[in-house]
Amino acid sequence: MRLVDPTTKAKGTITGVPAVAYGGQGGLHDVALHPKYAENSIIYISYAESGSGGAGGAVARAKLTLDSSGGGALSGLEVIWRHSQRASGGLQFACRLLFGADGALWISSGEINQMTPSQSMTSNLGKMIKLYENGTAFAGNPFASQGAVQAQIWSLGHRNPLGIDWDAQGRLWEVEMGPMGGDELNLIQSGANYGWPLVSQGRHYDGRTIPQHSTRPEFTPPKAFWVPVISPGGMIIYKGDLFSSWKGNAIITGLSSQSIVRVTITGDTAKEAQRVSMGKRMRGIREDKEGAIWVIEDGANGRLLKLTPS
Repeated sequence: MRLVDPTTKAKGTITGVPAVAYGGQGGLHDVALHPKYAENSIIYISYAESGSGGAGGAVARAKLTLDSSGGGALSGLEVIWRHSQRASGGLQFACRLLFGADGALWISSGEINQMTPSQSMTSNLGKMIKLYENGTAFAGNPFASQGAVQAQIWSLGHRNPLGIDWDAQGRLWEVEMGPMGGDELNLIQSGANYGWPLVSQGRHYDGRTIPQHSTRPEFTPPKAFWVPVISPGGMIIYKGDLFSSWKGNAIITGLSSQSIVRVTITGDTAKEAQRVSMGKRMRGIREDKEGAIWVIEDGANGRLLKLTPS
């Protein structure tokens, strides 16, 4: 884990990070600050960890103590959530982190290429998860009364949800990578089932067809989808004023599409409005307090870029 000073461009190192299952799509996946970070210095990290049966996603929290060298150290690290199963292959962990206005922690849980657990209520794979800050299931979750892993679940039927953010109305949006075609932008609703792997706008990688969403109206369809894929790496709902015409839009980084994709959101509908070619696989994306957009390229030599209007 690195700490970057955007003014001086100095890069420090954070020690105390747990061993991660680095390989395939596995590694250190996300970092989020506790809502009261200024008071308690607690951060949350998600990552892939090895164990019996392969690798699975985990979320831990720890205290971050900064030092004079521009780096710091984690201490008191505690794992508060794990995938309920592991698998070989190192694929589709997702594990993006986001805090809500109520202080709850949201985790986008990938299905680690196992497909069927996305529909299982005895697995937390392929789900949107809502927890209290200590990792216990949120009392207002739609399946809270069922206890066990079901109590963690807010929505189900997801594949590889790689970006989550709130809009100005407090609604949660999610972008997920589909199979061969069928990347999705979803408006997340309590108890909703988004259909994977029973429906998709794409196909399996071996060419087998998957019924489209229109064939199964009991599943919640995406608000936008892409065939061919954009391969989303991350997403924000833009809230700043610097890119004034982008306010309220979903801004999505694209991997195979090597682009930044802008999607307009009007009520409950969404539509791609612009695709900016970047010439590189684009991974993470964040908005700073001035409204500038920060993106990071994928790969060992990926650059951290600050985007402002020209």
